[in-house]
Amino acid sequence: MSEEQVESAPRAGAAPVRPVEIIPCLDMKDGRVVKGVHFVGLRDAGDPVDNAVFYQEQGADRLAMLDIAATVEQRKTRLEWVRRVVAAIDIPLVVGGGISTLADMEALFMLGVAAVSVNSAAVARPDLVHEAAETFGAERIIVAIDGRRNPTLPSGFEVMVSGGQKPTGLDAVEWAMRCEDLGAGTLLPTSMDGDGTLAGYDLPFTRSIADAVRIPVIASGGAGTLEHFYQGVVEGKASALLAASVFHFRTLTVRQVKEYLAEQGIPVSTTTAEESAANKGGDVDG
Repeated sequence: MSEEQVESAPRAGAAPVRPVEIIPCLDMKDGRVVKGVHFVGLRDAGDPVDNAVFYQEQGADRLAMLDIAATVEQRKTRLEWVRRVVAAIDIPLVVGGGISTLADMEALFMLGVAAVSVNSAAVARPDLVHEAAETFGAERIIVAIDGRRNPTLPSGFEVMVSGGQKPTGLDAVEWAMRCEDLGAGTLLPTSMDGDGTLAGYDLPFTRSIADAVRIPVIASGGAGTLEHFYQGVVEGKASALLAASVFHFRTLTVRQVKEYLAEQGIPVSTTTAEESAANKGGDVDG
């Protein structure tokens, strides 16, 4: 890692300079929000619009919406689901699942989506990341990395695709570095080992990627307590924190998480829904 990277990386015990974003995630299947453990055993978590509005009112900085069955079912993201959520909220929306072409991305941006997340399609054709960043801007392109522990690989983590069903043989950290080189603006590593467990973010996984790149990294998979969110920033070195189960089933609220982080000296945004509405056009249109 370069001297510049060392200087910019948060040290353990030190708060980041920029506000840490809190991002609830809506995993979508059959028009409903669902959530499981280790990507299986899905439970219904309610209507996407109701959840989206609630999270905005709670102070969420962004919302993620992932069509988790799209790639497995070999179809595109359901635009009608996206359209409903975009119409109901003013905070930026990130959409993933079934996105494999620039045309897919453009269709979502036309609906008002702020950024797209790609995973399987990027692994299948890495140049898609470069082309998307060149066409739409790096800030709109997030590469999701679903990782599972594999001690035979250099970092100990393997990239999985197709909703976590297929191993790729790719080392997760090496893939993260390549995605940065290709022009990705943000990385979203999700620990399949921790997903839905409420046992905490996989800190070694998140930190290994954050240490290897200079672009923002969003921690995902396993948050269940207030301390887990703090650890995701200080020990995992994440720039943003994504969570699902802990919010969907009301174990914690976004507001509680932000208040706790602020008490620990971690900067968080206090943007209101009205301010988000005023800024939405600029965020989406770049």
